[in-house]
Amino acid sequence: MSDRVTVSKTYKLYLGGAFPRSESGRTYPVTDSRGKFLANAAQASRKDARDAVVAARSAFGKWSGATAYNRGQVLYRVAEVLEGRRDQFTAEVAAGEGVPTKRAQSLVDAAIDRWVWYAGWTDKIATVLGAANPVAGPYFSFSVPEPTGVVAVLAPQQSSLLGLVSVLAPVLAVGSTAVVVTSQERPLPAITLSEVLATSDVPGGVVNLLTGHTAELAPWLASHADVNALDLGGAPAELRTDLERSAAGTVKRVLRNPAAEPDWTNRPDISRLRAYVETKTVWHPMGV
Repeated sequence: MSDRVTVSKTYKLYLGGAFPRSESGRTYPVTDSRGKFLANAAQASRKDARDAVVAARSAFGKWSGATAYNRGQVLYRVAEVLEGRRDQFTAEVAAGEGVPTKRAQSLVDAAIDRWVWYAGWTDKIATVLGAANPVAGPYFSFSVPEPTGVVAVLAPQQSSLLGLVSVLAPVLAVGSTAVVVTSQERPLPAITLSEVLATSDVPGGVVNLLTGHTAELAPWLASHADVNALDLGGAPAELRTDLERSAAGTVKRVLRNPAAEPDWTNRPDISRLRAYVETKTVWHPMGV
């Protein structure tokens, strides 16, 4: 009897809650840390990036309009499904990042816990970042944080799951929607995360995941007039200045990151939540 031939997987993009192929028809091979073939991933194009922004903008009204408590419930459901696929994530992180299984398990557990941490912040953001302002006059004055809109996230290149969760979850927690360019060489955990999102309660279009070449996709997102913020975390160092210049053309918020990836296992703070909100101040006359 001959040995069985393994069926090679060719993964798709995640846009608007669906899994289309790249409109260009391109794919590229994904290998493990030793160069062994794992799967084929879709190589997204400029058109795919535009479609992702359209999907994110279409989903923004419903997601930002949901109650903070409901967003927390939805994000917690994602953590539940993540937990159920822990073994698959562990295998993909171990293969892609070249770490032992126990280390991969620890990273996956940290990613699940990180998601839960941000889910718990959804109904606390307004209290912590908002205020009732003291004014001299017959008025009430309130400062209220509101989601900034569509955020383009260039995911960390090295930390394929924990880093990805650390940059994506705060975008969703505040009520913004996301277009994510995944780690170029280590996209499999992100692809599996897209399957988790699709089978959780996250509305289609709230998260859109593009696999492919970061240097190809980043300039189009940086210059796109309907993208409100840009996270440069996974941007190639030689492109960062050009990307910031392009983002300035449409007055985007730009989240700068160190050239070297941080240690994502460190305890997070609320800086990423603060980065994706706009403060609206409301004045209301007091009754006589």
